[in-house]
Amino acid sequence: MQSRQTTLNARAEISGKGVHSNSPVCLILNPAPAGNGIVFHRIHADGSRRTIPALWSNVCMTELCTVIGDMKLGAVSTIEHLMSALFALGIDNLDIEIDGPEVPILDGSAKDFVELIDRTGIAQTQTPRTYVKVLKPIRIEHGRGFSELRPAAQGFHLDVEIDFSAPIIGRQRKVVELSPNIFRDEIQAARTFGFLRDVEHLWKAGFALGSSLENSVALDGDKILNPEGLRYRDEFVRHKMLDAIGDLSLAGAPIIGTYRSYCGGHKMNYLVLEALFRDKTAFTYVTAPARTAQKAESPPQNAAVFL
Repeated sequence: MQSRQTTLNARAEISGKGVHSNSPVCLILNPAPAGNGIVFHRIHADGSRRTIPALWSNVCMTELCTVIGDMKLGAVSTIEHLMSALFALGIDNLDIEIDGPEVPILDGSAKDFVELIDRTGIAQTQTPRTYVKVLKPIRIEHGRGFSELRPAAQGFHLDVEIDFSAPIIGRQRKVVELSPNIFRDEIQAARTFGFLRDVEHLWKAGFALGSSLENSVALDGDKILNPEGLRYRDEFVRHKMLDAIGDLSLAGAPIIGTYRSYCGGHKMNYLVLEALFRDKTAFTYVTAPARTAQKAESPPQNAAVFL
């Protein structure tokens, strides 16, 4: 159990385009004090800004990505890959400035965000870290799919399974106990994916306007169109796990428990958090025991339908 809250050592910046909006965007991660949490500051063209804490209660849309804020007053979409990296690497407090409607897609995974965090470094505060501890099972069902949170003695465990009719994906399952090293080694580089047959429909609906083979795995029938192929044999379920970590980070504190999903997605990830916090007997907050201040984990030396 990580004992103290963290932030970044210094300001960090990254730019790119949104996968759905195709809008250029600059993202600035600013260190923040203990108790701040992860907070987005959407900066509009006229210089005004809207402050949006990264919390499940601020989710306003879950179609194809996770969006927080207000679609009329100001929102930030496709936050899940960035939030996944922050959650997995144990970043508790940041003020994130963003000058566009959508977090940049970069290569379609969390890898570039992890590399940015590793280059910048993680700073510990003197404030103990608080966790959300799951006390009893919470389950959401939709059709044949489900998402659930269950108690665990310690740590955050994920058991994610997908089952697509397309043989090129089929049924895949991955189980991990999340840690920074597991995330770096097994999850961070898994890319978003989509089917070529659905692209025209998505474009008409205003989605996937910035998608390309540089930021997505594109599937056409039983073929993968990316010349380099897959990064992992089961890259599809690993990306679903990456998304789930990002969505569940909206609990507002790291989770002690087990997350299990079958044919889940952004909406069901959000709904299981909503159900957890609606039932006051299903969770409690626990504070990590105080320890002598120490340095945060050192970084490694070398340092379509979108689902």
